[in-house]
Amino acid sequence: MPYLTRPGGTGRPPGASGGPGDRPGLAVPGCAHPMLAPAEWAELSRPGVGALPGPRGVGGPLQWAVLDVSGGPGMRLDPYCAPAAAALRQAGVALLGHLDMRYGSRPFGELVSEAHRFLEWYTVDGFYLAHCPGVSERLPETRRTVTTLRALSGGGRTVLAHGTSPYEGYADCADQLVTFSGSWADYRWSQAAEWTAGHPPERFCHVVHGLPRTHLDEALRIARWQGAGTVCFTDRTARGGQDPWETLPGYWDEIVSRTGPGVSE
Repeated sequence: MPYLTRPGGTGRPPGASGGPGDRPGLAVPGCAHPMLAPAEWAELSRPGVGALPGPRGVGGPLQWAVLDVSGGPGMRLDPYCAPAAAALRQAGVALLGHLDMRYGSRPFGELVSEAHRFLEWYTVDGFYLAHCPGVSERLPETRRTVTTLRALSGGGRTVLAHGTSPYEGYADCADQLVTFSGSWADYRWSQAAEWTAGHPPERFCHVVHGLPRTHLDEALRIARWQGAGTVCFTDRTARGGQDPWETLPGYWDEIVSRTGPGVSE
């Protein structure tokens, strides 16, 4: 079963954080290009999915979504991405530009150049640093990158996508860390690093693909027990090299309603 123990030998008791106010937020680590997936991008910007209130006068659970034009911002302004980005921001969803750190091998100048293009062309609200290193030796350079990105974006949100629990020092480096990224088969037996218990849930995000609808409640319980305040769940799989995040999950309306006020009622 998933790792539930916290420092001192205590776990989070069942039901300790099960009220509506304790529901996790949602995030989308990237959809296909807006030209190929216009319906997905339209759904992300629908009133009541993000902070913009829907017909019932309440906002939804979607906190942020990632824009990846072409492995980053691309080399020129994309006529399909610009309006999709604008609509998302108007819906109260933080738009994050995708920057690939390649586990620390990307030159600092390249990352900054791409960040400038994201800000100039798409007015992003922050950055999603994919393939972020997690070892202590890479922390100073990562901190330098995050500090620069925050300065460029006026204090915008920064998410470090490690995919696993990194060295604890990274928790003080960014707004949120992706401490799990993988399949449901791995997630249901995953373990949370003990140091994460010393930080609030909003500092952590879990990204899980291949999650069947029938196990959605179980996955939400695991996220709560492991202290993740944001989740990215989908039933799409990575089989055959597919990107499971190109389309929204088949149970999108259901997960929106379970993590927020809902749009499908």
